[in-house]
Amino acid sequence: MKQLTVFTPAYNRAYCLHVCYESLKRQSCKDFIWLIIDDGSTDDTKEMVKKWIMEDILEISYYRQENQGMHGAHNTAYERINTELNVCIDSDDYMPDDAIEKILSFWKKYGSNNVSGIIGLDADSENKIIGTVLPDHIKCSTLFDLHYKHGVTGDKKLVYRTELTKKYPYPIFQNEKYVGLAYKYYMLDQHYEMLLMNEVLCCVEYLPDGSSRNMLHQYRRNPNGFSFYRKELMKIPFAGFVFKFKQAIHYVSSSLLGRNWSFLKETPSKILTIPALPIGILLYLYIKTKTRTV
Repeated sequence: MKQLTVFTPAYNRAYCLHVCYESLKRQSCKDFIWLIIDDGSTDDTKEMVKKWIMEDILEISYYRQENQGMHGAHNTAYERINTELNVCIDSDDYMPDDAIEKILSFWKKYGSNNVSGIIGLDADSENKIIGTVLPDHIKCSTLFDLHYKHGVTGDKKLVYRTELTKKYPYPIFQNEKYVGLAYKYYMLDQHYEMLLMNEVLCCVEYLPDGSSRNMLHQYRRNPNGFSFYRKELMKIPFAGFVFKFKQAIHYVSSSLLGRNWSFLKETPSKILTIPALPIGILLYLYIKTKTRTV
């Protein structure tokens, strides 16, 4: 039985998904499953993947669902993965040729049930590290501490134990397609640290139609998802005041965008939310102005 699943959520990405496929074909170790979650694509993703399956170079599992957004695709992936480990490689990203081999070797040497997985590095298409490298003086950390205690910046590649990623499913809100993926990661941070691996596991492309390039519009279109995310982050027991206050500001603005006039009753902390009201209202007005359609 294979130990690792690489899963890729895809929505109308037939024009770039082949880059990910080619990188997986080049892997020095092919002891993995590639799971593609087709999140309701209307292009020729299905036909293209069928051809790849017939090539029989990789073990590919394909599943199509109605469009639910990135977090909904993650939910489906975690439900279907049976390997010990999993890693998400987005449809516009690809893996260095030895990434799978490095993950499995590293886990064989250091992995255990005492950690939730591995944190590796992301790089751009020119192999330049996104943000900063991981600190050499520690071997394990939570994702939260890595960013807010050790000062690490930039996206990082997360390899998780599958039995843990099945916990804390993302909620699905009607007519919305976004909940912050870090919700699950920070929930797991409350129970486990992760191994640090200063190796590039993924090369990323921020395409014009990617969610990171359209965050203000995501905010406007998915207020309930954003509100849920910020509310949950306000509850994190190990987070400091400044972090929680920022979440309260966003909780106010997303609640107003969603016309939830009961948000003060529903907040996990009125002590944080009431002082956040003025800035939250300004943020709400800013987002409405910037995302206004003519």
